[in-house]
Amino acid sequence: MWTSLKILILLWGVNFAPPLLAYLFNEKGAAPLDGGRNFVDGRPLLGPHKTWRGLAGGVAMGAFLGWLLGFSWRTGALSGFLSMLGDLLSSFVKRRMDRPSGSVVPVLDQFFEGFFPFVLLAWHASLGDWFFVPSFFLFVLGAYWGSWFLKNVLLRKPLESYSRPLRPRSRMREWRACQVAYHPLQILVNLERFVYYHVLMKSVFRVLGVYERGVRRALDVRRRELEFYFQDLPPSFDGYTVLFLSDLHLDGLEGLPQRLQDLVSPLHVDLCLFGGDFRMEVSGPFSRVLVRLVRLVRHIRSRDGLYAVLGNHDCLEMVEILQRKGINFLINEAVAIVRGNERIWLVGVDDPHYYEAHDLERAFDPVPRGEFSLFAAHSPEIYKEAAAYGPRLYLCGHTHAGQIQLPLIGPVFTHTHSPRFLVQGAWSYKGMQGYTSAGVGASGVPVRFGCQGEVVVITLRRGTGDS
Repeated sequence: MWTSLKILILLWGVNFAPPLLAYLFNEKGAAPLDGGRNFVDGRPLLGPHKTWRGLAGGVAMGAFLGWLLGFSWRTGALSGFLSMLGDLLSSFVKRRMDRPSGSVVPVLDQFFEGFFPFVLLAWHASLGDWFFVPSFFLFVLGAYWGSWFLKNVLLRKPLESYSRPLRPRSRMREWRACQVAYHPLQILVNLERFVYYHVLMKSVFRVLGVYERGVRRALDVRRRELEFYFQDLPPSFDGYTVLFLSDLHLDGLEGLPQRLQDLVSPLHVDLCLFGGDFRMEVSGPFSRVLVRLVRLVRHIRSRDGLYAVLGNHDCLEMVEILQRKGINFLINEAVAIVRGNERIWLVGVDDPHYYEAHDLERAFDPVPRGEFSLFAAHSPEIYKEAAAYGPRLYLCGHTHAGQIQLPLIGPVFTHTHSPRFLVQGAWSYKGMQGYTSAGVGASGVPVRFGCQGEVVVITLRRGTGDS
């Protein structure tokens, strides 16, 4: 029984290696084995999903697990090679059947890649027929479930208007955060965050006796007014005002929606821009935050409308609902804002932090080189790439200014790979000005220490700013 289990672990591991590499590296190194060539029947030889990377990964995984499980690395490597060879044979047969690359054919997909190495390992371990047949059946069953999950979850569009490239890594994150939002399973697949924030960190703050003080501080959101100067700002836009609201997390703290409503109600601005992260959690239901956001929008008076980018807490499923309520999402897109015969551009990208779905080339494609543009992304961490496209002002959030700051140290955690000079406030890089908002709400645990949430009103000025 133990020998059968070791064989199953080895072969499931080999079977798992190619999709694992696709998850980790997306398209990097995924050169097709057949070089894109067709067979004599005019159909693809194998198809683009069969890559040198997958073949090498299967053999390497076999060698590692063979050594780990006591078969020897050579036996494991040979098993991995035979399994990959069987997988290639299945693909060759499917192409002859006119089935497209990536399609699932139950049993055929699993038979050869399991049978060839099973014969070797059964012989090596002197496995009798009574163990061979049920063990092989279990392999086919497990491998089929894995291929079903890959095809129907990680490589399937969750909605018709899906705007991102289909990448296993991004889809896995979306599935955890959004597709199991109303399913009890979502607590289990996101258990580590629940335990860390809701059990451990909240308990620490309560034991220290500072939790309530931190909540009060988180509710003490201020309005911050800033001016940015640009020599090439079109004259018609001198004095143009932008209300920038990032990291609202509206469903994370009672009293925050009302506080925010009080801050924005008196304002009359030219443009309102949301910087992403509307909900508190990174997973689970999001209907509550949508209701609160729609109520907030009714109190915002913006001459040129409301625009938004997505953050790492947000789901694509939110977009269509909120667009019907007047929020225009920029998902790797640009829009021109016109005043008479002059214009500026507002460019926004998809979340660059967690989903890694930003596409700067696509977003800036409509913007003529040299024209004035404002750039919005949830996080500051793509500042170098963005500067190459010439935006004059980069608006972002995500960091919450650390949310917890200590004297002389500053932010304890920034939750970003960005340099610390980008963590909060105004900054500049190679002629591009930027502003990282401390955000409105709080994430993880609804507390703040040493920093304040903010609603930002930015005025664009023509000139140098010298008095």
